[in-house]
Amino acid sequence: MKRIAYCVLLIIACAAPVRAQAAGDPDAEGCKDSALLTRMPGCSIITCEVKEFDGVSLQVKADTDAPKQELEGHAEKLEYVCPAKLSPLQLHRNFEGALKTAGFTVVFSGKDENSFQVLTARKGAQWVNVRSRAWDGGMSAYDLTTLTVKEMAQEVAADASAMEAEINKTGSVAIYGINFDTGKATLQAGSEQALGEIVKLMKEHTDWRFEVQGHTHNVGATPANLTLSDQRARTVAAWLAKNGVEPARLSAKGYGDAKPVSDNTTDEGRAKNRRVELKKLNQE
Repeated sequence: MKRIAYCVLLIIACAAPVRAQAAGDPDAEGCKDSALLTRMPGCSIITCEVKEFDGVSLQVKADTDAPKQELEGHAEKLEYVCPAKLSPLQLHRNFEGALKTAGFTVVFSGKDENSFQVLTARKGAQWVNVRSRAWDGGMSAYDLTTLTVKEMAQEVAADASAMEAEINKTGSVAIYGINFDTGKATLQAGSEQALGEIVKLMKEHTDWRFEVQGHTHNVGATPANLTLSDQRARTVAAWLAKNGVEPARLSAKGYGDAKPVSDNTTDEGRAKNRRVELKKLNQE
């Protein structure tokens, strides 16, 4: 009889609902506050995520149907749950004041398509987004996303086979693993991997000739960009010639900011426009 009673109690205990995490509970394991914005007192972190490089979409216009701004860089995402005494609007106004005091410019303050309170602020390359909303049991919650805009470190350069495929398809290929010091035509360390793949490509196709093209974004004066792009193209051609490619198979020319392949109004767009291209020349 005692054994049966024990089993009944065990079944009842297992059937009991699991309580959702609430304000005042310990933070989720491994989570901590953002270095940019302290938490609202009494709130607890229930989820967190840090990405070395990720993309986020931020609301920056009052029109909820307008496209959100797409940004890339180092991203942190935190989700907090707060006591019932804190309304979503109270959270929103507190963070708005804190960010303004810290020197941020508020680019959006209002509601999104779900009627959540949304705040988007910026200071230089640093963006902060806070979404406040109602939570279970009359409590409130907010999501905090911080993003430091930056270019992704180029860790993988296109190999010779990928270059070959693109050239056969379009007649040219952009090489993004070749990097220069800012405002200069000096190659940065690490560029040798992509350059070496070009040498490999040209040794596999001894009849191919290329125009090495330099391209820039539109930041700065156009004449200066044209000069810089030409210097960079010549630097690449000289490196290739020094490392086994016959100089007669190469020519070099800079195009400055005249041939963008992306939007120059964003950091990621300018990064794509700042490139070296190989354009296959017609064979005589």
